[in-house]
Amino acid sequence: METAPKPGRGVPPKRDNPQAKRKKPRRYWEEETSPAAAGASPGPPRKKARTREPRPQRSKSVHIAHKSRFCKQPHRTLSGAQDPFPGPAPAPVEGARKFRRIDKSKELPHSKPKTRSKLERAEAQEEEASIRAARAELLLAEEPGFLEGEHGEDTAKILQTDIVEAVDIASAAKHFDLNLRQFGPYRLNYSRTGRHLALGGRRGHVAAFDWVTKKLMCEINVMEAVRDIHFLHSEALLAVAQNRWLYIYDNQGIELHCIRRCDRVTRLEFLPFHFLLATASETGFLTYLDVSVGKIVTALNARAGRLSVMAQNPYNAVIHLGHSNGTVSLWSPAMKEPLAKILCHRGGVQAVAVDSTGMYMATSGLDHQLKIFDLRGTFQPLSGRTLPQGAGHLAFSQRGLLVAGMGDVVSTWAGQGKASPPSLEQPYLTHRLSGHVHGLQFCPFEDVLGVGHSGGFTSMLVPGSAEPNFDGLENNPYRSQKQRQEWEVKALLEKVPAELICLDPRALAEVDVVTLEQHKKERIERLGYDPDAKAAFQPKAKQKGRSSTASLVKRKKKVMDQEHRDKVRQSLEQQQQQQQQQEKAKPPGARPSVLDRFVR
Repeated sequence: METAPKPGRGVPPKRDNPQAKRKKPRRYWEEETSPAAAGASPGPPRKKARTREPRPQRSKSVHIAHKSRFCKQPHRTLSGAQDPFPGPAPAPVEGARKFRRIDKSKELPHSKPKTRSKLERAEAQEEEASIRAARAELLLAEEPGFLEGEHGEDTAKILQTDIVEAVDIASAAKHFDLNLRQFGPYRLNYSRTGRHLALGGRRGHVAAFDWVTKKLMCEINVMEAVRDIHFLHSEALLAVAQNRWLYIYDNQGIELHCIRRCDRVTRLEFLPFHFLLATASETGFLTYLDVSVGKIVTALNARAGRLSVMAQNPYNAVIHLGHSNGTVSLWSPAMKEPLAKILCHRGGVQAVAVDSTGMYMATSGLDHQLKIFDLRGTFQPLSGRTLPQGAGHLAFSQRGLLVAGMGDVVSTWAGQGKASPPSLEQPYLTHRLSGHVHGLQFCPFEDVLGVGHSGGFTSMLVPGSAEPNFDGLENNPYRSQKQRQEWEVKALLEKVPAELICLDPRALAEVDVVTLEQHKKERIERLGYDPDAKAAFQPKAKQKGRSSTASLVKRKKKVMDQEHRDKVRQSLEQQQQQQQQQEKAKPPGARPSVLDRFVR
């Protein structure tokens, strides 16, 4: 009886039916093959044998620049379409130069290859960051405002009512007056975000509110004279210089601290990156208070009598004090003496202001002079103007506009741009108030000038005074309470020590060679020897009998002879240089003398 064979045992394999075999689908990124070519090779296509070309040898002297990790090669699309704009997006050269922090004029030092590669890598990353910042600048949609007259019209004659009628409703609402004659005159201060405003009346009235929405945060009467008022790192804390001591309030008007070590305070300034509150007093002391820990950092005696004129440099956090003898002194908490003294006026100094770039300082004195000084090392006056009445208050805007309060008149001067000094020839805007000016400040990120006077408070519109775009991670006017708390934690972690305040902040990254040499000399005198001196040559031991006494002595002598030759060569070069200098010092018409052979 025949049995059917089991599958897989002795059964010949079935032949594949070419018609029944499914054809592999062609993808859209694969190239289409012709039928003739497909019939010629029914199997899978064979790979072509690749011939490797010899790689060109690169000389060691040729330097290959390190590729930045930010640069990425453009990917080829799956559809095979080509990018109509290949390569990275072009960046404006001027914009990249503005954000660049590395000086390209200085060459890299001659150091070890590993150190030099690290420096080159850091320089490439910095260059890429500046290019990215220049590209991101195109996303800033807001542009600064401006004011132009028609047919040669003088902009100083344009009234605030005309500006209010010409602008939109939202901008027109930023111009308002507060009639507060009962408790005036008033001092004012805007928060760093430009959203909140604090007012302090001489007769004890203290108020803080959101000036955009006109929502009142707190309003109290301290029943004591108020000399100055200032926000701290946020709008949640408020410092008030009262008649006797310094007080700290919260945004609900609750008294938190009474600092009795700061007495008879006349002016307040807050350094946001150092969390320092600087106070100037009638006793002539400049006091720095660290608000993060509540301790006095230092108290400096200016030895110039009563201090009533004070301003800070936003660039380097140096405090500028104006004195009655016509000088302006620059102070840092790290020094007991002033960093510099500038003679500005023949009479006493009435007001001082420093622009946001830290390059220009404006001063006014009792001699009715308004001057602008260069703070980039020269401390020389750039321009000046005689005013019919001395300016009692000065302030700079974020874009370099200068405002001066003279009695009940406010005058504004504009320049060519942010980094240029204002031109004092023709005023940009003028406005007459209902009382004498007692405080001036431009609102950050808004074309608004706040003026505190004896009749209350006035909010003026000054087109082109503020930066149109803000950094949402640093000063966000629309941040919530949770965002503010997160920002406070990060700001405290990044707090700059008070000892680092100096005239040139960039000097912190450089090496003080003079001080280093002085410390090295003192160390040698204290120890009696130079610990960093070159040690005597000790030859290493070798194997197979090559470390005999004679060979060791021979190697030592060879090294000593080489050092001796180097010293002799250096001495000869120095002698040649001295002879050349002496020949240059001789007059051209001098005759040679017989005694010149004895001159050494």
